[in-house]
Amino acid sequence: MMMNPALHSAALLLLLLLPGTLTQDPVPIDVVVVNSQHSTPLTYPTHVAHRGILISALKRLMDSNENFKFTYTEDPNYGPYLKSVNGLAGSDKDRTYWELLVKTPDGKIIRPNVGIGCYIPSKNEKIILKFSKW
Repeated sequence: MMMNPALHSAALLLLLLLPGTLTQDPVPIDVVVVNSQHSTPLTYPTHVAHRGILISALKRLMDSNENFKFTYTEDPNYGPYLKSVNGLAGSDKDRTYWELLVKTPDGKIIRPNVGIGCYIPSKNEKIILKFSKW
């Protein structure tokens, strides 16, 4: 039995609108900036869309909080990576960069195997942007 193309499109649209897809509540996270310019880390509460990527949450945070700024570079092979946070940029000369770490709700600190363009935060995670040396 062949399905009418219009009916097929309507069925697909309905699947997208079912609970558990695009209608989920935003996922609360904290972005924590750690660098030598501040004696204590700076924490910024924000959120990400359900199953949304970290870079979108960072852009949303920058648009809503004048005290948080970041820039990134788009690598053709590896995607976006952090270039600067709050005006402080990593430097090849100084061997510094912005490291992405995540503190999970149970207290574990992990280093994701993907960057800001692919990482999907979970509820109540602390996204740690740490100015580091290599």
